Amino acid sequence: MSQLDDHRWMERALELARRCPPATGAYSVGAVLVDEDGQEIASGFSREVDAAVHAEESALAKLAPGDPRLATATLYSTLEPCSQRRSRPRPCARLILDAGIARVVIAWREPSLFVADCQGVELLTAAGVTVVELPELAARARAVNAHLSV
Repeated sequence: MSQLDDHRWMERALELARRCPPATGAYSVGAVLVDEDGQEIASGFSREVDAAVHAEESALAKLAPGDPRLATATLYSTLEPCSQRRSRPRPCARLILDAGIARVVIAWREPSLFVADCQGVELLTAAGVTVVELPELAARARAVNAHLSV
């Protein structure tokens, strides 16, 4: 994927993040899975199906485990995938690794509002996942979360 494609798909993720019902104890995040041909194969946003679902988790749940497209897909998320969480047994970084996704693009690193030191990027890169940050879009991802004072 080119940088232009990365920006286009992150725009789609930001659009999804704006659909999140605001919650005082959670970020509003959008996520999009794109196959190697540049086609959207799944998307999700925080609290899409229940009060605790994360965007990446929601998108991944729409595909069968082991879907062969996942190995060459890129996951776009407006926020760094979580490395720990209270509401589910597996954080999003682990779900991404279990799905076999090799490339993740984020707009914003998770601030220390709920987790003192999110290690999502570090966990992914240590496992060989290519992580691309688009810091020029971080302010837009942060703006969707104005309800949290971050």
